[in-house]
Amino acid sequence: MFWALAAGRVDTADRRYVHELGDIESLNRRALAGELEVTAVSLHAYAYLADRYALLAHGASIGDRYGPRVVARTAAPADPRAALAGRTVAVPGEMTTAYLALRLYQPAVRHVVVPFDQIEDYVAAGRAEAGLLIHEGQLTFADRGLRLWVDLGEWWHGETGLPLPLGGNVARRDLGEPMLAAIAGDLKRSIEYGLAHRREALAHAQGFSRGLDPARTDRFVGMYVNDYTIDYGEQGRRAVAELLDRGYRAGLLPAPVALRFIAG
Repeated sequence: MFWALAAGRVDTADRRYVHELGDIESLNRRALAGELEVTAVSLHAYAYLADRYALLAHGASIGDRYGPRVVARTAAPADPRAALAGRTVAVPGEMTTAYLALRLYQPAVRHVVVPFDQIEDYVAAGRAEAGLLIHEGQLTFADRGLRLWVDLGEWWHGETGLPLPLGGNVARRDLGEPMLAAIAGDLKRSIEYGLAHRREALAHAQGFSRGLDPARTDRFVGMYVNDYTIDYGEQGRRAVAELLDRGYRAGLLPAPVALRFIAG
């Protein structure tokens, strides 16, 4: 998504971007503090940010019939949802969309917060009964002998017929409407350029792949950088609205969220 911006491949006029790498829960927390002008956030976290940040129409991570995965050391039971009630699941953060989806799936689950890249080892060591995996862990859990209990993106599609929106990009509202639109345009052009120059963009992404081989990096990027990433589209917008509405009605979010997507 950001390679073309980082490499100076798109014209951003007099706008300059300083790139910082951080895990999504850290970015959520920094956005809650208003630290960042433009950032990726979990769409769960956006429910707490909408008064300060505008949601950009470009840069979404959306899983179409796949998403965060619940894994354990044992084979999946006949009814994973019932089996998770009262069990402790290692989760990558309480503001992640993965955690919101898990609570929608099974409200009675217990949890412990573990850095996302340590969850597989945490579960394999028996320190939690199950783990909620995001990022490349969705592809590597079997390497550690873990078993899939439920794919929350697949479950969500079965419930709603929609893809599962996980993350998006936001910009601080105090930048003003003209700047918000310009930032949205820069981001859209960066995504389009990266998709049009996939080999170069993947070589850049490989440096952040935390041990994935090139084939798995390609597969993982393809899961979450796609047509929805260029623009949510009607289906993606519906999915965000449905997720946040269900979260509110389940008592998991503090208030309804009025959605407006800033397009570039």
